[in-house]
Amino acid sequence: MSRINHAPRFLLLLLLAFLTACSRQQDDDLRMAPLDEMPPEVLSSPVVVQQAYRFAAANPDVMKQIPCYCGCEDIGHTSNYACYVSGIDENGHPIFDNHALGCSICVDITQDVMRLLKQGKTVAEIREYVDATYSKYGTSNIP
Repeated sequence: MSRINHAPRFLLLLLLAFLTACSRQQDDDLRMAPLDEMPPEVLSSPVVVQQAYRFAAANPDVMKQIPCYCGCEDIGHTSNYACYVSGIDENGHPIFDNHALGCSICVDITQDVMRLLKQGKTVAEIREYVDATYSKYGTSNIP
């Protein structure tokens, strides 16, 4: 009778479980709105845009302190948050703005905010970084 060595298969499964847990932990590092709460236009957009919308919706306290430099102050936006969320409905759910769907500056700023928060930076430090990095594109939309 032959004995089958299951150790390689077990180790492979263990490694896969570990890698899955690690990637899930990276996603869990930041508060994100559920994907199923995003509008269809967001769901059909690139993953980085989806992430930006999910992050902005779940973190208004941070995103209302971060300016945008894409020129959106002309349409009434007063922070990077406004590029994603135009208001809150009577049930407390975000009303999504479609502006950031087509604006790489908005999304790039939000992706930088996410990255810098993961690095442990404060909102003040992030705002300083955003101002220094994006002011070459225009003026801040935060008065």
